[in-house]
Amino acid sequence: MVLRRLPVFFSVFIAQVVLDQWTKQLAIAHLKDTPTRSWLGDVFRLQYATNEGAFLSLGASLPPQARYWMLTIGVGVLLLSLTVYALFSEVFWKTKLDGLQVAAYSLIASGGFSNWVDRARFEGSVVDFMNMGLGSLRTGVFNVADLAILAGIGVLFFHGWREEKRMKALKAAQDPALQK
Repeated sequence: MVLRRLPVFFSVFIAQVVLDQWTKQLAIAHLKDTPTRSWLGDVFRLQYATNEGAFLSLGASLPPQARYWMLTIGVGVLLLSLTVYALFSEVFWKTKLDGLQVAAYSLIASGGFSNWVDRARFEGSVVDFMNMGLGSLRTGVFNVADLAILAGIGVLFFHGWREEKRMKALKAAQDPALQK
């Protein structure tokens, strides 16, 4: 149970953190203090930015002490809790997770951890460098860790939808009244 989850969780975790930190170093080296670069008719932009808040700069205007408690301490506790759940849910909560779910939780935890490392390294800021959009309709500036978090959440939603569909089909197959 736990031993089967460890390789999946930590291989995804380590690969994502390494990729995210490497791309942030590239952004610092090649995008900082340079003009925005754009491709595909300005659909995709590379631009160096720092973010003192959470997703889409939420909380950036809070006082530094509040940001520290919320984004460093609070997020650290959340990431630790998520990791414990992904690795030990079967032991403590009798919840079985398959490999896809473990990988999804690892994407979320590793993305959060990599941004958390930035906060420690860069005085409470996270390095961001990608932006997408059409015309004036644009995303916020984000990084690979943010993509990992969103991908993990997306996989969990997809998995839940697929599992619910499977359970409904199973229930319908077992209940003759539902087959009419």
